Amino acid sequence: MLAIAAAIVFGFALLLDLFNTDLGAPDLFNWHTLVLIGLLLTALYLAGIGSGPRAGTGSGRRFYGRRPGRG
Repeated sequence: MLAIAAAIVFGFALLLDLFNTDLGAPDLFNWHTLVLIGLLLTALYLAGIGSGPRAGTGSGRRFYGRRPGRG
């Protein structure tokens, strides 16, 4: 979820940079602030905070008895 939020923030920052606008609030919506927010969200995602892929929590298929395709 945090990775999706970071992608949205980075996309919004890119649009602001491409259109060269600050939406009337130069101190609040500048390019550097949005990039820092995106990097923060990406760092939190990579640190394991938020809902992301979890290893060892029962993900994947379980095979009871003989596994298929094992001759």
